[in-house]
Amino acid sequence: MSERPVHELIKELSQVLVQISSKVVGNLLNALHAVKHQDEQVARKIRMVDDEIDLAEVNLEERCLAFLALQQPVARDLRTIVTIIKINDDLERIGDLAVHIIERMQDISPEMLESFEFENMGLLAGEMVKKSIEAFVTKDRILADQVCALDEEVDVKHRAVFKKVTALMKASDSDINQLIAALSISRYIERMADHASRIANEVVFLVTGEIVRHRGGFYEKLIESLNE
Repeated sequence: MSERPVHELIKELSQVLVQISSKVVGNLLNALHAVKHQDEQVARKIRMVDDEIDLAEVNLEERCLAFLALQQPVARDLRTIVTIIKINDDLERIGDLAVHIIERMQDISPEMLESFEFENMGLLAGEMVKKSIEAFVTKDRILADQVCALDEEVDVKHRAVFKKVTALMKASDSDINQLIAALSISRYIERMADHASRIANEVVFLVTGEIVRHRGGFYEKLIESLNE
């Protein structure tokens, strides 16, 4: 670790995090395109970019750990590095979920995909990721709270998919394999939104020192909706 001022090192690590987030969001949007158009070329590109994301995630974590060991930061600087490490992990997991989506590409038809409106759901999750990183960069608590509010919209869409899939499965001529694939894709997008919310919660921790997690799980809400 160089002898440069601590704030410059933290700024550089933050910029690397933003670069990783750009690749993650790009892969998310490309995954939706690849599945919709059954585009194997884009799917291969997604896998290559995901390898780059994995390498960048490991490198950034190593740099953050070295920073902690050599600089021994306290107060806001310590919170910032801890936040970067946690956000870095969430971004890598979002990247993995984009790969999971394209892995289901051969299991579902474009017509089935369109009937579930996954593109809108995915765009909303992508917006959440971008806003959560913007909240980190600008240290914006209000924007972070807005991301968490958007998570409920994605949950509502996922619950609707769950209900539709379970209803369609009851038909004698239903394509069970495609319906399972549809439910899996919906779940992957819902998990992306969850990770974006986790990033937003880490921003709240960074700005206020307050730990906000475990605000009620998706499945509790799902059970409630099924009983309505």
